[in-house]
Amino acid sequence: MATLQALLSSPDQSTRLKAALAAGTYPNPDFIEILIAQCAHEPDFFVRDTLSWALMRHDQNVVVKKLELELKSKITQARSQAVHTLSKIGDSANYPLITDDLLFDEDDSVASTAWRAASVLVPEDEKSALVAKLVTQLGRGDSDTQFGLTRFLCTIGEAIVAPLTAATQSPNEEIRVQAEFTLMRYREMQLEFKKKS
Repeated sequence: MATLQALLSSPDQSTRLKAALAAGTYPNPDFIEILIAQCAHEPDFFVRDTLSWALMRHDQNVVVKKLELELKSKITQARSQAVHTLSKIGDSANYPLITDDLLFDEDDSVASTAWRAASVLVPEDEKSALVAKLVTQLGRGDSDTQFGLTRFLCTIGEAIVAPLTAATQSPNEEIRVQAEFTLMRYREMQLEFKKKS
C-alpha cells in the first residue's frame, strides 16, 4: 500500500502509469482509496484513464460508494473523474448518482462528463426526462462542449427529436443553431445505421 502511494506520487508519468496498471492487474481493497485520491489531482490524461480502469477491477460496490463521496467534492477534477469512472463501470443502477448538480455543474468539463455518463447509463423510461434537462444546456460553453452535448444527445436516440425540434424555434441563435445541427447529425446517424443493417 505504501509502495503504491509512493509510486503514484512520482513526478515521472511513466512510473505513475505503471503503478496504476499494477494496481488494476493485482487488485487489493487497500488500493481503492489511494486510486480515488490520485484521480483528484493526477495531471496526465492517460494515467487518469488507467486509474479508472484499475478501479473497475476492484469490488464495484465498495468503489461506487467511495465515488459517491467524490461526486460532491469541491475539487473539480475529483467530481469529473468520479463521473467518468461511473460511466466506465457502465451499470445503469448508478444512473441516480448523476444528479442535477452534476448535469448543471458550473464547470463545463464536469457538466460535459456528466452529460456523457447520463447518456450511457440512463434507463429507457427516464430518457425523456434526461433530454428535457440536457436541452436546456444547448449553446453552453465553447465549440468542444457544444459538440460533446450534440454527440451525447444523439446517443440517447429518438427521445431527442421532439424537444430539439421545439428548440429550433428558440429566439436564441446559439440554441437554435445547435438544435438544428444536432437534429441533422442524428438523422445522418440514422441513415448510416440503416445502410449498415
